[in-house]
Amino acid sequence: MNDDRLPPVAPEVTATLVENLSPRLRKRLDAAVTKLGARPTHRDGDTVTIQVDDETELRLHAPGGVVATADAITCGCLLAPACVHRAAAACAAPTADPPPDLADRPTGATPEPASVTDPASVHVPDSASSPSSQEVASPAQRAAADALWSAGAAVLEAGIDGAGAVTQSALLRAAHTARIRHLPRAAGAALSVVTLLRAARAGDPSYRTADFVTALAELLGTAHRVGTASGAELDAARGRARRPYSPDGSLRLYGLFTEPVVTDSGHGGVRTWVAGTDGRLFTVGDVAPGGVGRAVGVADRAVRLGDTALTHRELGRAGLAVSGATVSPDGRLGAGKGVKAVTARGAAWTELPLAALWETPPSEQAARALRSTSRYAAPDGGGSDLLFLDVELIGAVRESAGTCLLALSGTGIAVRLTVADDDPALAHRDNLMLLAAAPGTRLRIIGRLVPALHPRLTLLACAHPTGEGTIDLGLDRLRRADLPDPAAPVHPARPQPGGPGAHSPLYLLERRVEQTVSAGRAALGMLGDVTAETRRIRRAGLPTAAGLLTALCTSAALRERDLFGRLLPADTDSFATHWLTAALYTAAVADSLCAAAWEPVREGPAAALSVPDQGPGRAVAQTAQH
Repeated sequence: MNDDRLPPVAPEVTATLVENLSPRLRKRLDAAVTKLGARPTHRDGDTVTIQVDDETELRLHAPGGVVATADAITCGCLLAPACVHRAAAACAAPTADPPPDLADRPTGATPEPASVTDPASVHVPDSASSPSSQEVASPAQRAAADALWSAGAAVLEAGIDGAGAVTQSALLRAAHTARIRHLPRAAGAALSVVTLLRAARAGDPSYRTADFVTALAELLGTAHRVGTASGAELDAARGRARRPYSPDGSLRLYGLFTEPVVTDSGHGGVRTWVAGTDGRLFTVGDVAPGGVGRAVGVADRAVRLGDTALTHRELGRAGLAVSGATVSPDGRLGAGKGVKAVTARGAAWTELPLAALWETPPSEQAARALRSTSRYAAPDGGGSDLLFLDVELIGAVRESAGTCLLALSGTGIAVRLTVADDDPALAHRDNLMLLAAAPGTRLRIIGRLVPALHPRLTLLACAHPTGEGTIDLGLDRLRRADLPDPAAPVHPARPQPGGPGAHSPLYLLERRVEQTVSAGRAALGMLGDVTAETRRIRRAGLPTAAGLLTALCTSAALRERDLFGRLLPADTDSFATHWLTAALYTAAVADSLCAAAWEPVREGPAAALSVPDQGPGRAVAQTAQH
């Protein structure tokens, strides 16, 4: 059975089914999930049938595409409805996203735009009203946040291998409670942790430990802030379920490019980027259940905005005149009844106003992208993570994760360009390999910043190598004839050394943070003496990182005994606090090093100086410790 064939199940349904199991059946739940995954499935309309054995069938009824109640999962075995099969099916199925109508509906004071759904960036509920400057969380919200903290700490204690279906159901129950208590940001983080846990345990090749660290730190950090924050900080910690749209009058927009969007939850579609006359970036999207197949097909469908008949591909190269526009904080254009849009002339990337996007220095663009899309930034913070560069291609570079394209920016910075999606149905990989075969080619590109200790982007669009038009690298396919003659002599520029963080020992702390989520607290507690690692970190000018590594390992190994010498239960709260402090610190320092790597290359001894242990890194560590 392919889990992708099962309909999404609401978090509270999975939690209820697991909680209703007897202790004996809970011990068998993980094995039942694995066994059920090998059984054949059959879909008939809204019902999916799993053949448990020759005589028993398990049915999941999903009207509207989601299993919304526990009664919608039925089993024909003799132990039903108290059998393990129903809970196993719910645990094997994807977790349902928040309803799109709640995620994208505008709030009170704005017109009613029928916004296009894009689950990839929907961030979860907000409170019914805006809090005053002195407002604090209610007792019910604090209790819900405490439950999320405890569930997240349990995942950290057990590690991925030990966080089975029962641990996941506790997270789902806490997420459901948090959502009805108007804590959508933490609830969304909990759902992300469950999704990544399942991907890791299933051996999904797209799983990355760094993503799991980010999701778990977001969960623990947000749950902690709910109990201590007030006013605007509390509002940010709560998050939003409804994306607010505000009127923005009349807009003259120019198309930039269209990118395919494929989410882990099985949604697919496209997002078209446009720019206003003042350089502001906006998006028009069309994302719905359907996966990569829908992402390829929907690019040639008409944009749902006003009366325009442009397709998404066409809009990426044309223009729009919009009146009565409504815009969300993250730049999405609403598509309500009051919005009028007609086709207008577009602009080339070398013409104003689009050309101005490439005139901003790369270091300023990278700093802006980091501010708006930091791993632990508040949702809907505005801004964009896109960078606009003029580069000269150097060639392919082999990395542990695959092959990337090395290019040299106009400021002398060597930038690594990677694919946005490796799915063979999309054109990203093939286009990147063709461009790698044309060293010396000069291109104007658009990419998405990848936080790293060296300049790195996912390549999204580029000017056509012939100079005529542009290429949406996820949708359009380059041909070898489009590239310069490989026999022609080329003289690619020599890349300069990496930035100040190229050889930072910060990874010594990062790998212990990642090791904890993979193997649990006990594995970290068996490390023993880490003096050599902390000495190396201190020599690099990062004393706070050295102190955090020592405290983390000490907390992991700390186990007290009772009067009879028996080990007492570990202090999961204390260990989770130390781990969260280290995770937030490494993210803040990594962002600082990333921003420094985009600074223009400097000659002389000053270029080799390491980034001092100051600024956001130390501030985050001190805040988390308090």
